[in-house]
Amino acid sequence: MPTHAEQRLIAYSPEQLFDLVADVGKYPQFLPWCVRSVVKSQSEHELVADLTVGFGPFRESFTSRVSLERPSRIRVRYEKGPFRYLNNVWTFTPDPRGCRVDFFVDFEFRSRLLQNAIGVVFNEGVRLMVSAFIKRARDMYGRPTTQEIQQNSRATPRTDHG
Repeated sequence: MPTHAEQRLIAYSPEQLFDLVADVGKYPQFLPWCVRSVVKSQSEHELVADLTVGFGPFRESFTSRVSLERPSRIRVRYEKGPFRYLNNVWTFTPDPRGCRVDFFVDFEFRSRLLQNAIGVVFNEGVRLMVSAFIKRARDMYGRPTTQEIQQNSRATPRTDHG
Protein backbone atom coordinates (compact mmCIF):
# COMPACT_ATOMS: atom_id res chain seq x y z
CA MET A 1 0.00 0.00 0.00
CA PRO A 2 2.80 2.50 -0.63
CA THR A 3 1.37 5.80 -1.82
CA HIS A 4 3.30 8.83 -2.95
CA ALA A 5 2.06 12.23 -4.10
CA GLU A 6 4.41 14.95 -5.18
CA GLN A 7 4.14 18.33 -6.85
CA ARG A 8 7.02 20.04 -8.64
CA LEU A 9 7.40 23.22 -10.63
CA ILE A 10 9.60 22.33 -13.60
CA ALA A 11 10.97 24.86 -16.10
CA TYR A 12 9.66 23.11 -19.24
CA SER A 13 6.33 23.31 -21.02
CA PRO A 14 3.50 20.89 -20.28
CA GLU A 15 3.81 19.59 -23.86
CA GLN A 16 7.50 18.79 -23.44
CA LEU A 17 7.00 17.00 -20.14
CA PHE A 18 3.93 15.15 -21.41
CA ASP A 19 5.91 13.86 -24.42
CA LEU A 20 8.77 12.76 -22.19
CA VAL A 21 6.54 10.81 -19.78
CA ALA A 22 4.45 9.34 -22.63
CA ASP A 23 7.58 7.92 -24.34
CA VAL A 24 7.38 4.68 -22.35
CA GLY A 25 9.59 2.77 -24.78
CA LYS A 26 12.58 4.91 -23.78
CA TYR A 27 12.24 4.36 -20.01
CA PRO A 28 15.12 1.83 -19.75
CA GLN A 29 17.49 4.51 -21.08
CA PHE A 30 17.07 6.76 -18.05
CA LEU A 31 14.82 5.35 -15.32
CA PRO A 32 16.46 3.57 -12.42
CA TRP A 33 15.20 0.00 -12.06
CA CYS A 34 13.45 -0.05 -15.45
CA VAL A 35 15.33 -2.78 -17.30
CA ARG A 36 12.90 -3.40 -20.17
CA SER A 37 9.96 -1.67 -21.84
CA VAL A 38 7.95 -2.93 -24.80
CA VAL A 39 5.08 -0.89 -26.21
CA LYS A 40 2.59 -3.51 -27.45
CA SER A 41 0.07 -1.10 -28.99
CA GLN A 42 -0.25 2.64 -29.30
CA SER A 43 -2.78 5.18 -30.54
CA GLU A 44 -3.15 8.92 -30.08
CA HIS A 45 -5.04 8.44 -26.80
CA GLU A 46 -3.75 5.17 -25.34
CA LEU A 47 -0.88 2.74 -25.21
CA VAL A 48 -0.34 -0.69 -23.72
CA ALA A 49 3.15 -1.55 -22.51
CA ASP A 50 5.03 -4.33 -20.76
CA LEU A 51 7.64 -3.09 -18.30
CA THR A 52 10.22 -5.03 -16.35
CA VAL A 53 11.63 -3.50 -13.19
CA GLY A 54 14.57 -4.87 -11.27
CA PHE A 55 15.95 -3.97 -7.88
CA GLY A 56 18.33 -6.11 -5.88
CA PRO A 57 17.47 -9.77 -6.39
CA PHE A 58 13.95 -8.92 -7.60
CA ARG A 59 12.86 -8.67 -11.22
CA GLU A 60 9.17 -8.29 -12.06
CA SER A 61 7.27 -7.66 -15.30
CA PHE A 62 3.83 -6.14 -15.63
CA THR A 63 1.45 -4.80 -18.26
CA SER A 64 -0.12 -1.35 -18.05
CA ARG A 65 -2.71 0.53 -20.08
CA VAL A 66 -1.77 4.20 -20.34
CA SER A 67 -4.38 6.87 -21.13
CA LEU A 68 -2.92 9.91 -22.87
CA GLU A 69 -4.92 13.12 -22.36
CA ARG A 70 -2.62 15.49 -24.26
CA PRO A 71 -1.10 17.69 -22.88
CA SER A 72 -2.57 17.70 -19.39
CA ARG A 73 -2.76 14.16 -17.96
CA ILE A 74 -1.35 10.65 -18.20
CA ARG A 75 -3.11 7.86 -16.30
CA VAL A 76 -1.58 4.42 -15.84
CA ARG A 77 -3.89 1.48 -15.16
CA TYR A 78 -2.47 -1.86 -14.23
CA GLU A 79 -3.54 -4.87 -16.33
CA LYS A 80 -1.50 -7.90 -15.26
CA GLY A 81 1.58 -8.87 -13.29
CA PRO A 82 2.75 -8.97 -9.66
CA PHE A 83 0.46 -6.25 -8.27
CA ARG A 84 -2.90 -6.42 -6.57
CA TYR A 85 -3.38 -2.92 -8.00
CA LEU A 86 -1.38 -0.01 -9.40
CA ASN A 87 -2.64 3.54 -9.91
CA ASN A 88 -0.38 6.22 -11.33
CA VAL A 89 -1.34 9.70 -12.55
CA TRP A 90 0.77 12.52 -13.96
CA THR A 91 -0.90 15.95 -14.32
CA PHE A 92 0.77 18.81 -16.23
CA THR A 93 -0.51 22.35 -15.55
CA PRO A 94 0.87 25.45 -17.34
CA ASP A 95 2.56 27.98 -15.12
CA PRO A 96 4.33 31.23 -16.14
CA ARG A 97 7.54 29.65 -14.82
CA GLY A 98 7.08 26.36 -16.73
CA CYS A 99 4.84 23.52 -15.67
CA ARG A 100 3.40 22.34 -12.40
CA VAL A 101 3.68 18.56 -12.36
CA ASP A 102 1.53 16.55 -9.98
CA PHE A 103 2.62 12.93 -9.62
CA PHE A 104 0.66 10.27 -7.76
CA VAL A 105 1.35 6.55 -7.39
CA ASP A 106 -0.39 3.95 -5.26
CA PHE A 107 0.18 0.21 -5.50
CA GLU A 108 0.29 -3.08 -3.67
CA PHE A 109 2.22 -6.20 -4.63
CA ARG A 110 0.54 -9.59 -4.33
CA SER A 111 3.70 -10.95 -2.64
CA ARG A 112 4.32 -9.90 0.97
CA LEU A 113 8.04 -10.40 0.38
CA LEU A 114 8.06 -7.91 -2.52
CA GLN A 115 5.80 -5.52 -0.63
CA ASN A 116 8.11 -5.53 2.39
CA ALA A 117 11.24 -5.18 0.23
CA ILE A 118 9.93 -2.19 -1.72
CA GLY A 119 8.43 -0.57 1.37
CA VAL A 120 11.91 0.04 2.76
CA VAL A 121 13.09 2.06 -0.25
CA PHE A 122 9.80 3.25 -1.75
CA ASN A 123 9.87 7.00 -1.01
CA GLU A 124 13.53 7.36 -1.95
CA GLY A 125 12.90 5.30 -5.08
CA VAL A 126 10.03 7.54 -6.20
CA ARG A 127 12.13 10.65 -5.59
CA LEU A 128 14.93 9.14 -7.69
CA MET A 129 12.44 8.33 -10.45
CA VAL A 130 11.01 11.88 -10.53
CA SER A 131 14.56 13.27 -10.55
CA ALA A 132 15.42 10.95 -13.46
CA PHE A 133 12.54 12.45 -15.49
CA ILE A 134 13.78 15.97 -14.73
CA LYS A 135 17.33 15.05 -15.76
CA ARG A 136 15.95 13.45 -18.93
CA ALA A 137 14.09 16.69 -19.75
CA ARG A 138 17.34 18.63 -19.37
CA ASP A 139 19.17 16.10 -21.57
CA MET A 140 16.44 16.18 -24.24
CA TYR A 141 15.48 19.85 -24.26
CA GLY A 142 18.47 21.67 -22.75
CA ARG A 143 18.05 24.40 -20.17
CA PRO A 144 15.02 26.47 -21.20
CA THR A 145 15.03 30.25 -21.19
CA THR A 146 12.12 32.16 -19.69
CA GLN A 147 11.07 33.24 -23.20
CA GLU A 148 11.00 29.62 -24.44
CA ILE A 149 8.89 28.55 -21.47
CA GLN A 150 6.35 31.33 -22.12
CA GLN A 151 6.17 30.49 -25.85
CA ASN A 152 5.78 26.76 -25.18
CA SER A 153 3.07 27.39 -22.57
CA ARG A 154 1.03 29.29 -25.18
CA ALA A 155 1.62 26.76 -27.94
CA THR A 156 -1.39 24.75 -29.02
CA PRO A 157 -1.31 21.41 -30.80
CA ARG A 158 -1.70 21.72 -34.57
CA THR A 159 -4.55 19.83 -36.14
CA ASP A 160 -4.54 19.14 -39.85
CA HIS A 161 -7.95 18.89 -41.50
CA GLY A 162 -8.39 17.54 -44.96
